[in-house]
Amino acid sequence: MSAGRFAPSPSGDLHVGNLRTALVAWLCARRSGRDFLLRVEDLDRVREGAEQRQLDDLVTLGLDWDGPVVRQSERARLYDAALASLAGRGLVFECFCTRREIHDAPSAPHGPPGSYPGTCRDLTDVEREVRRRERPAALRLRARTDSFAIEDALHGTYEGPVDDLVLRRGDGAIAYNLAVVVDDAQQGVDQVVRGDDLLSSAPRQAYLATLLAATPPTYVHVPLALNAGGQRLAKRDGAVTLADLAERGIEAFGLIAASLGLTGATPADLLAVFDVTRIPREPWVFVPPA
Repeated sequence: MSAGRFAPSPSGDLHVGNLRTALVAWLCARRSGRDFLLRVEDLDRVREGAEQRQLDDLVTLGLDWDGPVVRQSERARLYDAALASLAGRGLVFECFCTRREIHDAPSAPHGPPGSYPGTCRDLTDVEREVRRRERPAALRLRARTDSFAIEDALHGTYEGPVDDLVLRRGDGAIAYNLAVVVDDAQQGVDQVVRGDDLLSSAPRQAYLATLLAATPPTYVHVPLALNAGGQRLAKRDGAVTLADLAERGIEAFGLIAASLGLTGATPADLLAVFDVTRIPREPWVFVPPA
């Protein structure tokens, strides 16, 4: 199976920027003959009722999807199996560092500021035993490369750093980077459309996919929606959700389509003329109506 997907986190209502990315993901999948899947990434914050409101907004926008909605909270056995596979090949190590310790330590030699410096990578058995008595261990990938390249429809070949990313947190929760890679591989997702704030994460996720014997997807990292101050659009910026705009008598679909340089009343209207390489490369500055 070949598929694209949209994977929101049910931590709140979707705003027009989120819905814009969902529309692009749907158009990319349908235009290329792929299935379009919906996955709820609910491993972290979940706000009661948010998932259903998100699904309702996608339907209101005119989007459909193939198969049932998949929830990460129901897929623990898949993540555990992937983690066991990596550990069995010596690709996992225990890490006892706090965020503060990582922040204060010198970064990895080839990594960006804040990247994991390898503090716990080569602890002795005795050192690990001592640290286990101090705090629970997170599990990190023992990366065997400093960088990896991915292909993106808007950014071309993009090579970024790879560090020893967290696979399972100290509290036992599976980390997003492992879950998303396992999900995409298991669901046959070979096209990932998402906000360009995640572009820098793509190389490490693609590298992890190769370690799990999966082919990395192709990517489309879409420019974000920003507020008038140039910051990422958020609910606090006013009327930014479908419900907020509807209360003011504003039809959101036309605004979203226009931000992509397209015109039409439904997603199907856009499909025949859609070309992902022609969407604007600059962020969409959205100023909510008063």
